[in-house]
Amino acid sequence: MAGVTFRNVSKVFGQNVRAVNQLDLDIRDGEFMVLVGPSGCGKTTALRMIAGLEEATDGDLLIGDRRVNDVPPKDRDIAMVFQNYALYPHMTVYENISFGLRLRELGGFFWQITNPGEAKKIKTSIDQRVQDAAKMLGIQHLLQRRPKELSGGQRQRVALGRAIVRKPKVFLMDEPLSNLDAKLRIQTRGELIRLHRDLGITTIYVTHDQIEAMTMGQRIAIMSDGVLQQCDHPEKVYNEPANLFVATFIGAPPMNIMDAEIVGSGDTAWVKASEGMKFPLPAGHPAAQMTGKKVHLGIRPEAIFDVGMNNPIATTESNTFEANVDVIEPLGPEYTMYLKAGGYDLLATIDHGSKLKPLENAKFCVNLEALHIFDAETKLAIR
Repeated sequence: MAGVTFRNVSKVFGQNVRAVNQLDLDIRDGEFMVLVGPSGCGKTTALRMIAGLEEATDGDLLIGDRRVNDVPPKDRDIAMVFQNYALYPHMTVYENISFGLRLRELGGFFWQITNPGEAKKIKTSIDQRVQDAAKMLGIQHLLQRRPKELSGGQRQRVALGRAIVRKPKVFLMDEPLSNLDAKLRIQTRGELIRLHRDLGITTIYVTHDQIEAMTMGQRIAIMSDGVLQQCDHPEKVYNEPANLFVATFIGAPPMNIMDAEIVGSGDTAWVKASEGMKFPLPAGHPAAQMTGKKVHLGIRPEAIFDVGMNNPIATTESNTFEANVDVIEPLGPEYTMYLKAGGYDLLATIDHGSKLKPLENAKFCVNLEALHIFDAETKLAIR
């Protein structure tokens, strides 16, 4: 196993298309790191640079302690799982999984080994590794089938098996679940987490799906326009987003954002989005000393509560607001409510016990400790 390090790495296409811009990132030995962001943010380009499929324009890229900028892909000791599986249709599952091992095993090309005893030993080793990988993935009964006889989830397991038998230093996964249906994605997410736990191999996983990122990554690195925005544990990123982009990208439903201003100061400071949407700042909040500053106020949907229900947030005049319930989406244990309040359209995640109906006016309260304040100019969090 080995960690992966980006030291001020950039990738420029053509004259001025900067896909990755001065990326500094340390991926620890044995870690499951998720690179997440919208399309075009640079996450796949970063992964391809690790694999050697793209050449870094600037900076240093290390696998372990070895600088690999000029090392050919075949010598980097990585295994990659692609979005489209990339299986050979004319080969069986066994042959697909074992293909790389049969081509080159134990430092020499298999077909160049003339000693029968050595050849038999290598064949036995390959077979054992294929059988172990197939058992781990639950596909040992599929080894004689061809890809066209498999479901999408089974094909993805075969692609994973082909990577596992390599016993690489690093696994690279480029949106491997995007072709699966919703139920199978959830199931396969759990399988990948267990697989990483069992193997302990450094894994770098690329996705645009922030749910995958939050549920799978030991740490997640959020990228936008080729720039790393924040890298931390999922809970930390969710609860303490570094900037407005991270706050709005991570979380489902997304965070409510309102243009606001700091009024008052010290213990009497408020953040005011409109007359109907203003809240006192928690004691000691640094924004309390920024009277008159233009900010963005962020409130996550789950930090909004129906006053008419028993809720864990103490209700006072200072943390309540009135809203019109526009639309209600029932989601089993909870409702997603679309609210109109103080000139803003808001989302609220409300427990299913709520008796509110569409087009009804009602009172809601906010968890003041969960307010997020962002500088209107820099977009950075103020906390």
